[in-house]
Amino acid sequence: MSRANESKESPSGESAARQLQRLRRLSRTMDSRFRLPGTDMRFGLDPIIGLIPGVGDWIGAGISAYPIVVARRLGLPGHVQLRMGWNVLLEATVGAIPLLGDVFDFGFRSNKRNVDLLERALVKRGLIDPPTKSKG
Repeated sequence: MSRANESKESPSGESAARQLQRLRRLSRTMDSRFRLPGTDMRFGLDPIIGLIPGVGDWIGAGISAYPIVVARRLGLPGHVQLRMGWNVLLEATVGAIPLLGDVFDFGFRSNKRNVDLLERALVKRGLIDPPTKSKG
């Protein structure tokens, strides 16, 4: 990361790169922290929280809305924030359907989608450097 980009901060005083790093950790925790034994399938806390009858999917949606708050603080375009909101709403709504929703929660991963959207918008705005592709 270049020094110029490290110094760009949100109104909260934290650099965009640092906020993105924190949101990546949240995304991994919510979407892919655990692995099903004997498989390559990963899941996070989101589908587990979604199992709480009646409110689980909405609790997960509340947590998943945090990257939208960060996008707003960083002054990212409204269309990016709307797309992020759509991802959270879709996961919460479909997630509330018994059985089908649990399968959907397991695979949709709105948190990862939203962090990816946020990262692309930050790169486009010049707030962070583009990610480097690692080989292998």
